[in-house]
Amino acid sequence: MLSVEKLSKSFGGLQAVRDCSFTIEEGSITGLIGPNGAGKTTTFNMIAGEMEPTAGRIIFQGENIAGLPTHKMFHLGIVRTFQIPHEFAKMTVLENLMVVPSAQPGEHIFNNWLKPGTVKAREDEVRHMAEDALEFLSISHLRDERAGNLSGGQKKLLELGRTMMTDAKLVLLDEPGAGVNPTLLLKIREMITRLREERGYTFCVIEHDMDLIAALCDPIIVLAEGTVLMQGTMDEVRSNPDVLDAYLGGGEEAA
Repeated sequence: MLSVEKLSKSFGGLQAVRDCSFTIEEGSITGLIGPNGAGKTTTFNMIAGEMEPTAGRIIFQGENIAGLPTHKMFHLGIVRTFQIPHEFAKMTVLENLMVVPSAQPGEHIFNNWLKPGTVKAREDEVRHMAEDALEFLSISHLRDERAGNLSGGQKKLLELGRTMMTDAKLVLLDEPGAGVNPTLLLKIREMITRLREERGYTFCVIEHDMDLIAALCDPIIVLAEGTVLMQGTMDEVRSNPDVLDAYLGGGEEAA
């Protein structure tokens, strides 16, 4: 589904990512791991369109998308979540989901006067989609709660719900387990697996929790000092001496 080819990103004299190449197969849950400063988030940001690469290509379903802005990535079906959720804190959980679909007729003020039936029909459709997402994630009981009042784990589930309101093909998850209690972490793991199996999503996951990576991901890509160190199964990763050196020894890593 996605191929990263000799991707590089420099910030002045600092090279955060250098000649990075890997592939993400359709229908996979691919893990992206590495020590702090390995270039994981920078790579994510380039794939999602938040940063323009210094060099290299990002091929998504046969098209070079390197340098496209985030809104164009969104319309292509590339959706990204964040380590710290970006919810609309004063809106309800249901409203947070309903604002996601693009090109809603109610966004244009004149349609509310001239085409009220069209506006209402689309709003009813979007509300139904949101209710289905809440039921799928088992958080229907939170539909009228302000999103800012949710726990960290509940906010991560809300972010998964927002991806369900899009035509997502590739979902980039940035530390879905960060700050989540063990019970909700199991729920998030279950939901990611179900979204892959039942809705055909492809995932790429940055995560420091190796137990979560081991339970979810195959293959696993290891970054170190801004480039790919290896790609393989968790057993292969754990037994690779270069990976152990990158995590436990070695020198300074790229930021």
